[in-house]
Amino acid sequence: MDKLKKYQDILVDYLSEYAKIKPANLPNIESSTIIDRENNHFQLLQLGWQEEDYIFAVVLHFDIKDGKVWFQRNITDRDVVDELMEMGVEKQDIVLGFRYPKVRPYTGFAVA
Repeated sequence: MDKLKKYQDILVDYLSEYAKIKPANLPNIESSTIIDRENNHFQLLQLGWQEEDYIFAVVLHFDIKDGKVWFQRNITDRDVVDELMEMGVEKQDIVLGFRYPKVRPYTGFAVA
């Protein structure tokens, strides 16, 4: 299996499993995955109503660019990077896209 397909499969599996988790404090919120293998964009959304407030949140967002997994957004308390590495994503292939580019060399992960 080539690396691109491997990383796509890992991200799809990760987001699909996470989407099954129902937040106890948000019983009316639905989780949905958006999977775009052709353009290498992968998201987990949560949406619905919490009392009178409409909730629409991009919980997790990943891209794959030049063979690297770009971790773009995380509003969870999970150690997502550690979980992805356990699933087979190589540390040197992870870019913390939400970190300022000048800081990335100090993160221990890929810079781009």
